[in-house]
Amino acid sequence: MRALWSEQRKFSTWRRIWLALAESQHELGMPVTRAQVDAIAAHLDDIDFAAAAAHETRLRHDVMAHVHTLGDAAPEARAIIHFGATSQDVVCNADTLVLRDALALICGKLARVIDRLASFAAEYRDLPTLGFTHFQPAQPTTVGKRATLWAQDFAIALEQCEFVAFSLRLRGLRGATGTQASYLGLFDGDASKVDELEARFADKLGWPRARMLAVCGQTYPRLVDAQIVSALSIAAAAAHKCATDIRLLANRKEIEEPFEKDQIGSSAMAYKRNPMRCERACGLARFVMGLVNDPLATAATQWLERTLDDSSNRRLVLPEAFLALDGTLDIMSNVCEGLVVWSATVAANLAAELPFMASENIMLAATKAGADRQEAHEVIRVHSMAAADEVKRYGRTNDLMARLARDPFFANVDLANALDPASFIGRAPEQTDRFITSVADPIRARYADAIQARVQLRV
Repeated sequence: MRALWSEQRKFSTWRRIWLALAESQHELGMPVTRAQVDAIAAHLDDIDFAAAAAHETRLRHDVMAHVHTLGDAAPEARAIIHFGATSQDVVCNADTLVLRDALALICGKLARVIDRLASFAAEYRDLPTLGFTHFQPAQPTTVGKRATLWAQDFAIALEQCEFVAFSLRLRGLRGATGTQASYLGLFDGDASKVDELEARFADKLGWPRARMLAVCGQTYPRLVDAQIVSALSIAAAAAHKCATDIRLLANRKEIEEPFEKDQIGSSAMAYKRNPMRCERACGLARFVMGLVNDPLATAATQWLERTLDDSSNRRLVLPEAFLALDGTLDIMSNVCEGLVVWSATVAANLAAELPFMASENIMLAATKAGADRQEAHEVIRVHSMAAADEVKRYGRTNDLMARLARDPFFANVDLANALDPASFIGRAPEQTDRFITSVADPIRARYADAIQARVQLRV
């Protein structure tokens, strides 16, 4: 990702834009020679950044600084570099190419996290665990089913990123205000040649002709940037949710992120196993989510055909959003492929609450055995409150089942089998399997190469 947003990638892409323009002009009979095209082609990547900086200090214009820098490297082509073009014929098209590649990289990394979570979910598809609503104990689920909820969030984010990537449109060759007036002048008013120039230009950049903007002002619509950062923010939110849940479960000693043999959790408290990877992922994700308003404000304040206050903002927001999310997804991939499940603690925590979970089933069983449903509800409620008081006030174990067993009201109810955890998880294992088959496996197939990579975190 750093390479995609590097100065080298940016300005070498600019040169490829100039090459595509010059070659297309040559093919259509403009006064651009084959030798001039070849001269540009020979200097696509050997950028003299010091010379470019010197030109920009003098000219105060980044595009013209690089026109001159390329002209210095290819003097035979100097006269035709940027022929008929405006700055955004270069910058917007180059940015679109970089955005396309950056989105592709993000999509691959989202798929990798989904793959890791799907494997984890399959392994723990039927391990019962306490569910939570309002962060209070609720109906049990399974460890694997919970992981599919995280994976589903990432799948939603992937779908958004894929949609935005497919929606990208090349600006094309449109001139200073989007009217193509300069190109029309080059071809003496022949609009068909302007269209052909633009089509060939797109071909040389490897961009489908059908996926170009119908109209534009000086730039591509800055709402596109808002769409992109919004999609990245959705992915960041998915990562934040997953990492936060893992942090909460680590507190319960049920699930933990990887922890190396010699890793130190705290400089003072030697016993600590702090979830520092998930904490770092949350911090980065929160940064990405915080960026979502910037491109919206930029798009909203582009006066008429364009105003330049977009430039400085975009140079910060776009690369930083991608870089931060890229790091977040690397962390989450590393975490999710190394999650540690403490099954005994999972079972013990569930067992401590299961008598309360079983109360509804016991009430239904009592009613089926002939008891009054409302009376059964009240008897269970009274015993439940008393058992909860013992747990919270005195730190004792949950004795609800013993209380119910002593109450003759439940003499005809089979309480012995009331606490089988598997009877409380509903269709969780089946739902886990269905998610893997219908959602995760197709993603794995689309991103077979991307999901093979392994992430090694340096810190």
